[in-house]
Amino acid sequence: MEERLIKIGITHGDINGIGYEIMLKTFSDSRVAEICTPVIYGSSKIAAYHRKTLGLPPLNVNNITRAEDAGTNRVNILNCVHDDTKVELSKPTEIAGAAAMKALRAAVSDLKRGVIDVLLTTPVNKHTIRDKESGFTSHSDYLAGHFGNKQTATLTVLIKDDLRIALATEAIPLAEIAQKITKGNLVEKLEMLNRSLIRDFNIVKPRIAVLSLNPHAEDAGLVGNEEESIIVPAMEEVEKKDIMVFGPYAAETFFGSRMYEKFDGVLAMYHDQGLVPFKTLAPENGFSYTAGLPIIHTYPIHGAEYDMAGRNIASEESFRQALYAALDIFRNRKIYEEATQNPLRKQYFEKGNVDEKLDLTKDAEDEML
Repeated sequence: MEERLIKIGITHGDINGIGYEIMLKTFSDSRVAEICTPVIYGSSKIAAYHRKTLGLPPLNVNNITRAEDAGTNRVNILNCVHDDTKVELSKPTEIAGAAAMKALRAAVSDLKRGVIDVLLTTPVNKHTIRDKESGFTSHSDYLAGHFGNKQTATLTVLIKDDLRIALATEAIPLAEIAQKITKGNLVEKLEMLNRSLIRDFNIVKPRIAVLSLNPHAEDAGLVGNEEESIIVPAMEEVEKKDIMVFGPYAAETFFGSRMYEKFDGVLAMYHDQGLVPFKTLAPENGFSYTAGLPIIHTYPIHGAEYDMAGRNIASEESFRQALYAALDIFRNRKIYEEATQNPLRKQYFEKGNVDEKLDLTKDAEDEML
């Protein structure tokens, strides 16, 4: 029986940014639609406007009004915004924010109904996108509210090949970081990262590096004490749960000496500690993943990039890698779920009483060994 293609829902994001450009460039390669069924939540007219403005070659699309009608071996656009929605390239507008939210709502509804398998979001402008019910702050928080609850914790993981950097805290003021670094928070994030590495990335026994909060990993107490009082106790707590953690390492030494190559995952303490080295190592082809949710959500590492909009200079590589990763994670989860759904019962034999439990001929014993 032929395996069904994974149906990937893609939101068009801010229509005044580079979202449509990176989508159109990615799907100009017809092979992409052969490995999945793309469903773009947006507008065929807006897509055509961007294509003409950018001078890109024509793209054959299938216009649909329901995800259930998506065709295989083609790019499907589910029209969910008005045809007369105004595009103003490089400008943050309320119209663009409303269009981004309509697409996101439609995709989330279809995820809940199970008619798409994974979600890939293109960048939005947090200042223009509005949702009275959720008070939108980020895609991750919005999705947590719909597939968990308002208190559901998520984990941002920055990925390029085997480099995976998770963030213990999100984009918050530097003055607030220390108070957010608690033993409980770090234990939760380390458990989430370990679980994701096993289930989503097919790593049997992950090795996780933990970065320090203070310069020089506190330098024996000369520069802060969070390592000794918070980070190390959190690491000791998860080690009791058979999670392999190492550190805490000073960030400059860890990345400067390429120590990250020895680990399956890295937990950074704050936004810039993870983002700065990551974007240096992966300026275009890295992407982000939201761990901790029952659904799969990936997205490009960049923003709406108004300064590039309409100029045909944006790279689609981060979007492309986010798409491939969503498909891989979906397959890895299926493999994991199938492998753990009905684990084999362990057979225990008392010494000297094996023959009563199991009667094997010598040939059969040799064959099993």
